[in-house]
Amino acid sequence: MKGNLLRQGLALAITIGALGASISGAAAQAWPAKPIRIVIPFPPGGSVDSFGRVFAAKLQDLLKTPVVIENKGGAGGNVGANAVAKSPPDGYTILLHTNGQAISPAIYKTLPFDPVHDFIRVAEVATTSTVIVVNKDLPVKTFGEFVAYAKSHPGKLNYGSTGVGNALHLTMEMVKHATGIDVQMVPFTGDAPLFTAMIGGEIQSALVPTTAAKAFIDSGAIRAIAVTTAERVPTMPTIPTVMEQGLPDFSVTGWLALFAPVGTPRDIVDRLAKESLAAVASPELKGPLVNLTLDPASAGPDAFEKIYLSDVARFKQVVKDANIPLQD
Repeated sequence: MKGNLLRQGLALAITIGALGASISGAAAQAWPAKPIRIVIPFPPGGSVDSFGRVFAAKLQDLLKTPVVIENKGGAGGNVGANAVAKSPPDGYTILLHTNGQAISPAIYKTLPFDPVHDFIRVAEVATTSTVIVVNKDLPVKTFGEFVAYAKSHPGKLNYGSTGVGNALHLTMEMVKHATGIDVQMVPFTGDAPLFTAMIGGEIQSALVPTTAAKAFIDSGAIRAIAVTTAERVPTMPTIPTVMEQGLPDFSVTGWLALFAPVGTPRDIVDRLAKESLAAVASPELKGPLVNLTLDPASAGPDAFEKIYLSDVARFKQVVKDANIPLQD
């Protein structure tokens, strides 16, 4: 009797499991059946927003369903990320974030969501570059000269940063740790006041996005001495990398990537990744990517998972090495 009941229960469980899998598969096959919302965790008007809008337009064409942008800025991107983490895992609410999503676990004391475990990494869609710049009156023209000058003037130089604990701040701290220089950080509220201070001689150096710095570099208002990417930036081909100038193992590349709430069906994740990577590789996005100093990326869910977790570990180590206070 007990054996019959056990067998019946097992058969029922298998049937229910198969039915659930069938329903899940059917839902994935039907996706997308309504508009998709891409949450950008920054205010309108920035480079992430500019990219997001041209990307959404092409993704809409490929998926044949409306793709809308929603800006949810605040708390360094955490307001928007939290909103997506709390959304239904059905493929209709997606986060477009920077590598700030890999920094959050290292820099914040507490968060209302878990940046690692509350999301599925969908795809890395673009990479970003940064450049080390100096005041034009500082007597250095190369990265090597900058390091030598800083070492001969310990604690006398400073660098501007658009925030405590963001990717720019942590990357410059990596440079300091790798070279042993003592350069003090001066925080600014944005790129505009930082460049004003640099041109005016209030700060001597900074690590900034190439997008924001290019016009100032081209005009001669500031001097570029190195990019932090593994290869030279196509829009600034005359500026050598840090790797070319004495740190052969040093490279830092930023990224823009898509994240979905944990629990989103893998079929949907794979389809979203496939069409997203096709969108950034399309001719329609070539011009906008160049204008934003972005490069198309090609990392799907599995490849980007490795990139993301590696960055999480790397930034945690930087925060520890630099003794950066955790943020509230």
